[in-house]
Amino acid sequence: MKQAYSTEMDGKDELKHFKEEFYVKKGVLYMDGNSLGVLSKNAEKALAEVLNDWKEYGIDGWMAGKHPWFTLSEELGGKMAPLIGAHNDEVIVTGSTTGNLHQLVSTFFQPAGTKTKILADELTFPSDIYALKSQLQLKSLSPADHLISVKSRDGRLIEEEDIISAMTEEIALIVLPSVLYRSGQLLDIQQLTAEAHKRGILIGFDLCHSIGAVPHGLSHWEVDFAFWCNYKYLNGGPGSVAGLYVNRKHFKTAPGLAGWFGSNKEKQFDMSHEFVPSDSAGAYQMGTPHVLSTAPLIGSLELFAEAGMDRLRKKSLQLTRFMMELIESELSSFGFHIGNPREDVRRGGHVCLEHPEAARICKALKENQVVPDFRAPNVIRLAPVPLYTSFQDVHDTIARLKKIMSEKQYEKFPNVREVIA
Repeated sequence: MKQAYSTEMDGKDELKHFKEEFYVKKGVLYMDGNSLGVLSKNAEKALAEVLNDWKEYGIDGWMAGKHPWFTLSEELGGKMAPLIGAHNDEVIVTGSTTGNLHQLVSTFFQPAGTKTKILADELTFPSDIYALKSQLQLKSLSPADHLISVKSRDGRLIEEEDIISAMTEEIALIVLPSVLYRSGQLLDIQQLTAEAHKRGILIGFDLCHSIGAVPHGLSHWEVDFAFWCNYKYLNGGPGSVAGLYVNRKHFKTAPGLAGWFGSNKEKQFDMSHEFVPSDSAGAYQMGTPHVLSTAPLIGSLELFAEAGMDRLRKKSLQLTRFMMELIESELSSFGFHIGNPREDVRRGGHVCLEHPEAARICKALKENQVVPDFRAPNVIRLAPVPLYTSFQDVHDTIARLKKIMSEKQYEKFPNVREVIA
């Protein structure tokens, strides 16, 4: 019956042709697109075009060629904006995830009076916490006293009501993930933003695990800022240049970390020591863009424009729901637990599969040509990405996992993570 369902769903899948645009090895079931998306032919072509512009034009490539470099970050920001429900000028492709977080916190965290604390959560990605602690220390504030961490009730999820309860008069800034990186929980960004603003608190979100997987309405919801990487669901390649969003209402707020690529484009080469910032999210750039690490996004974003976020989200939810049904029907006797929310409105793009032997099971999966992701201490993350994953792929992933467990193939591996998990 499950086989018939996968065949039926693949037969009517409006997005199935996109799989041919990606380099996925024959026989390999790639379920790690929430860590690193695979290379598309479009991205490969775009990188070749930018390399050719460098070869043909040299320094004139900044203003000449197929993809002039001087305005590339702004142009790609405009193409990325629909993915998060933002105005074109509110998005810029620049920097790295953590570098952009440092920029945004240095800009918007202005402790004054009793408002001197930053609110985060205990399940967020460690790099965000490192950055927040650093920013507090730069302002001579103790992280132990001024970084407030919302606790999880079960070690998997964060309840919105607990976050709202922590929005006290001492909070100056809130930084939260849109999707929790381990459990895949999708937070209610609209509700949290409204509650923060009722209390006069600025709020921003880490979109690393939602951009390209979940539609957002950041401008409509009046989210103050956001930041993300582009190498997961957006398939920008390892080390791809990241992105940030700043709501238009903040465009006159001077960047905390000024740099010349944040300049007004007409003024940048005046070489004045007086910084004249761009009147867009471009003001929050710092250094010269990494053009070759940006180039794959040119091709990748073309695919997203064609596919559309609504269709991608619909298929993503169908894939993860099918995967959870298979886990429950085929793996119930092997000690697995689904750690992500079951409700569509609370689930991101991956399934969080918990097991005490998770590290060694992941190694066995790779031996069986399934590429998963391990997160300590006991999580197997499986991300069926709608652009290049079929329902048959999901079916076969769980079938291979069942075989591994039935034959106890995982027992030959130590239950410890590799250097890179």
